[in-house]
Amino acid sequence: MGVTIPLLTERAYEQLRRDIISCSIAPGSEISETQLCSQYGLGKAAVRVALTRLAHDGLVRAIPRRGYMVMPVTLQDIQDVFELRLLLEPAAARLAAGKVNAQQLRMHDEVCAAGYQPGNAKSTARFLDANKAFHVAIAQATGNARLASAIEHLLDEMTRLLHLGLGLRKGSQESHFEHKSLIKALARGDGELAERICREQIEASRQMIVSAILTSRSVMNLSITADGA
Repeated sequence: MGVTIPLLTERAYEQLRRDIISCSIAPGSEISETQLCSQYGLGKAAVRVALTRLAHDGLVRAIPRRGYMVMPVTLQDIQDVFELRLLLEPAAARLAAGKVNAQQLRMHDEVCAAGYQPGNAKSTARFLDANKAFHVAIAQATGNARLASAIEHLLDEMTRLLHLGLGLRKGSQESHFEHKSLIKALARGDGELAERICREQIEASRQMIVSAILTSRSVMNLSITADGA
């Protein structure tokens, strides 16, 4: 029993986290312990601990007397994520230059280069998982565990944005070419070039995603008011 409970808790956490990041549980959705226990076939204790961990991760928040809400995605969230990526990832690329496992990066890049099938959840998840693993591997090559952890958390948020379909079609091909040039710079130990390529990649991704949001139906019909109105 002492082993079983932690395993069930970890299973509940991983399943819920995966489904929130993949948007199988949509941003803004209200969820409850009872609903999740029934849906995932898990006990209340495991689900309760999992939800507490997810709240700490910033993926859900408690709603008094109602349960929890999956954190919605706003334009401010997107700007915040990209600002942090621009602060952390280019610096990590510079630090990782000459230290990376180029073979490992090429392996992740091959999966990204294969792209994905639009509308196919498994194909999309495989593509995005490889993209995240590529960038996390660079961060880990710096030897700074805290930096790598911070970047991995940001990339989880990034993956949730991409799962919403924001600019994903363009991103598939662009990521492939960006990866190849970045791998070359990192393998040569050219920190300055790696930093510049990484920064350009993040900026292009931000423009692509914000443009996709601003032209989506959910935003096109919003009413715009002046501050303080």
